[in-house]
Amino acid sequence: MTVDHADRRARLAAVATREGLDAVVVAPSPDLAYLTGYDPMLMERLTLLVVRPGGEALMVVPELERPLALDSAAGQDLDPDRIVGWRDGADPYALVAEALPRTGRVAVGDRTWASHVLELQRVAPGLAFEAASPTIGRLRSVKDEDELAALRRAGRGADETFRAICGTRFLGRREEEVAADLAELLVANGHRRAEFTIVASGPSSASPHHEPGGRTILPHDAVVLDFGGELAGYYSDTTRTVVVGEPPVGLAEVFAIVHEAQEAAVRAVRPGVTAQEIDRIARRIIDDAGYGERFFHRTGHGIGLEVHEPPYIIEGNDTVLEPGMTFSVEPGIYLEGRFGARIEDIVAVTADGVERLNRSTRELQVVS
Repeated sequence: MTVDHADRRARLAAVATREGLDAVVVAPSPDLAYLTGYDPMLMERLTLLVVRPGGEALMVVPELERPLALDSAAGQDLDPDRIVGWRDGADPYALVAEALPRTGRVAVGDRTWASHVLELQRVAPGLAFEAASPTIGRLRSVKDEDELAALRRAGRGADETFRAICGTRFLGRREEEVAADLAELLVANGHRRAEFTIVASGPSSASPHHEPGGRTILPHDAVVLDFGGELAGYYSDTTRTVVVGEPPVGLAEVFAIVHEAQEAAVRAVRPGVTAQEIDRIARRIIDDAGYGERFFHRTGHGIGLEVHEPPYIIEGNDTVLEPGMTFSVEPGIYLEGRFGARIEDIVAVTADGVERLNRSTRELQVVS
């Protein structure tokens, strides 16, 4: 993937100008990787990118890691003199302060440790610090064609993984065994690694973030499979519900409601609609069916360099959808002590509607 990090930083500077920010500072995180191509470990030694409107970016790094920074994508499009090393025993925060204004507003990346922010406040007492996520998140939420291509590949790999797992045996196996199979299949289908593999069977399927364990999967169990991984720096995330043999009483009805809600919400995705309206559409169908209290999470989350990122598909989020935004649509119903059902696809907003990045069947699959 060819990425113009300098253009991304220029667009961030332009957004910062419009929002009246005097600087944006970003620690090691997906934000830093997005803006520079450099993705070091976040630790006690300070690494920080400073982006100011109208000026060239500066990156402060530990001297022992400066060669790595110079060899990264950041080293290709940042002036080497703008990648400044500091030695152990020196005060890196003072270096950052020299690149910041004496007064004004500075947005700080979400992954910046509190200890680093407190030190910045110490050396720059005239500055007001605030979260950078509304600013950087707005940029990252709209994917370019290369990013969309990576997400499509990840989605296809997840689809193939689901098709393959449905051909394996569930009955009599432990949840953790099926989860291990999902992880292996994700890698076999192009992912660099599996990030998560939820296998929630029987009553555990009513727990949306269930940790797969030693429970043996039994006849008539509903099994919620929620899995994804990383491919070329971008993530897949899909959920399907299967049943072992004949479904338990009530599952077919609940699943049909979830299916209707998910279909309606996906069909409603298009430019100009707000994120909260997609949530409302899915929730209204489940509410009207009498299960509103059993759908207790947001309808979706953005996805890209992280599994969860803006935009969040939830009541109160009036973000207007734009072409290139990618997010999950995943309503569910969870009946404690009985079963749960959820269907999740990743979708992309197009110029005139929506593209599903997951194509595997959404019907209730019977497995052996």
